[in-house]
Amino acid sequence: LCTEVAHGNDAAAVETTATYDRERDGFVLHTPHAGAQKFMPNTSPAGGPKTGVVAARLLADGTDHGVFLFLAPLTDDLDALPGVRVRRLPARMGSPVDHCLTSFDRYFVPREALLAGGQGRIGEDGRFTSELANRRRRFLLSIGRVTPGKLSMSACAVGSARVTLAIAVRYAGHRLVSGSRGAQRVPVYAHRTHHGPLAGAMATVFAMSLLHRRALDRWESAPAPDRDEAERLVAVAKGWITWRAREVIVECRERCGAQGLLENNGMTELFTGIEGAITAEGDNLAVHAKAAAEMLFSVTVRDEDEEEGEGPGELDDPRFLGRLLAAVEDIWFDRARERISAAPAGDPLGRWNAASGPALRGVEAYGYRQASEAYAQAAAALPGGPARERLTELHRLFALQWVARNSGDLLAAGRLTAEQVSLLPDVVERLIATVARHA
Repeated sequence: LCTEVAHGNDAAAVETTATYDRERDGFVLHTPHAGAQKFMPNTSPAGGPKTGVVAARLLADGTDHGVFLFLAPLTDDLDALPGVRVRRLPARMGSPVDHCLTSFDRYFVPREALLAGGQGRIGEDGRFTSELANRRRRFLLSIGRVTPGKLSMSACAVGSARVTLAIAVRYAGHRLVSGSRGAQRVPVYAHRTHHGPLAGAMATVFAMSLLHRRALDRWESAPAPDRDEAERLVAVAKGWITWRAREVIVECRERCGAQGLLENNGMTELFTGIEGAITAEGDNLAVHAKAAAEMLFSVTVRDEDEEEGEGPGELDDPRFLGRLLAAVEDIWFDRARERISAAPAGDPLGRWNAASGPALRGVEAYGYRQASEAYAQAAAALPGGPARERLTELHRLFALQWVARNSGDLLAAGRLTAEQVSLLPDVVERLIATVARHA
């Protein structure tokens, strides 16, 4: 239970308190006002007794030591426990659970309720100690398990996008429409206007799947010095994947027409579900804004392949495409740095506002680059043959569609020639036709 009515993305500022009581050797959880009520977790007795992990400010000896987590029983089989108040929230769209407002009225929990660790603990003498002097760092260490939550949201989004794409492609194959001039009826999939968007969606769904695996592998295996970067990749991937999933689900629903609106076909539930994933475990925009601020002043070390040759290469060269995707990322972050440098000093919010637009575009480009690298890695791991060829085609379609969206900037930066920019639509069209044949 972290989010409060008045504190969502600024969870480090939650106002629920946990005051250490020396006499009883435990903590008193308290909600000081309505804005500090815990918001959304399903804490009613529905389904059986509930216990929650509550984020609260640890107060000991008159000092605020920052936000920590406390394990607290909330309900029995029938009702909230004394000192705990639970109220159901209005029903939300999709497949809701018993979302509630939860508050505490001087609710006592024992010493063991504090989830202690390097971030802080109460010793046998009743004194607070911590390995970290900074309260924000204590909070971030306490809520470190939010990273697996982000991975879960990404996995959910990948699955939802796969399902809707499979439904849309299958439906397009057996939904017949009249041919030209009374010719034999043909599947609607035969039309480029129909299979084109689905081919693009297929390339995106594979990118989502591979990026999720890449983020998971990095997070599981990252050594301590690379931990922050691995967690940032997980965070960016969560936003990038869930936003792409929404795009894919909307496109696939449209390709199914009215059938896609019927609940029994499963798409409407997935559409509303992805909205929850976009907000849960860190609102996407806030997560990407945090990553943008971190990446804005970080030094990017490029591989030799990315640095090799500043000028145009060949559009069918995977290494050249990789350099183009890295260039898009660099272009947007360079713009952000220029804007923040030109903004007046003494106005931190004004400086961030000047840079945030291009910085967020840089984070988006980082997501595309990471997904493209995951594609290349997956294709390289396959033996030569049809599977590798199909994956390479999807990779090229994915990368070139992103390059096409940024072709003006790449042309201005000297990374593409005018002739290549003119050729891009035809190259993409040929790839769409190739991918569609094998769908």
